[in-house]
Parts: sequence; C-alpha cells; structure tokens
Amino acid sequence: MRRFRGHIIGVDRGSIMMFSDFEDGGAMWTGQGPRELRRVVEFESAYQSSPVVHVSLSMWDVDHGHNMRADISAEMINPEGFVIVFRTWGDTRVARVRADWMAIGEQASDEDWEID
Repeated sequence: MRRFRGHIIGVDRGSIMMFSDFEDGGAMWTGQGPRELRRVVEFESAYQSSPVVHVSLSMWDVDHGHNMRADISAEMINPEGFVIVFRTWGDTRVARVRADWMAIGEQASDEDWEID
C-alpha cells in the first residue's frame, strides 16, 4: 500500500500510440521471438515523489492466426515521468497497440515550506 503524506493529490492521465507495425512491416508484426518497445511519458507537472502509475492496453490489433501474447508495464517511474514497456514473444503478430496510463501522487502546495 502506498500512503501519501500530503493533502494535495494529483492525478495525471494519457493515451499513447505505442506502434503501428503492420503499415511498414515493423518487428512486432513481422518478427519472431522476444520483442520489446519502449515509450517515454512525461507528466504535465512533476510530483513531489514518484507517483503510483497504472498502465493498460486500450487498443490491441493482433493476427488471429497466432497465439496472442502481451506484457505491458511501467518502468523507471520518477517524479517527472516514466517509461511504458510493451513486450511480446513467440510467433505472436501484433499490428498495433495503444496504451492508456494514470499516475496518482503527491503534488506541491502553495502552503509548502522549503527550508534550505
């Protein structure tokens, strides 16, 4: 469980097209074996500390003739942003993926004191 000490909680969210490999014959559509793609996300404003981040698939276009395998996660989470990582493996053919994300964490307040 994550407990926030501040009374101002910020929520940021977004949607990002991870890739569209069927159009240009990219690795997710034509490749075999382990494949990975990363996209950097920057928050609208920085959090006081690393927020809690949730990532999900909001669109997944796959070839029905192969096994459907996918892993999506958030890595390298920090107060300014994070990285969305999409992975697949085996004979899976993924045409395109869109990911939605939400971050929740402490935000600075005008009433915060900074002591140097």
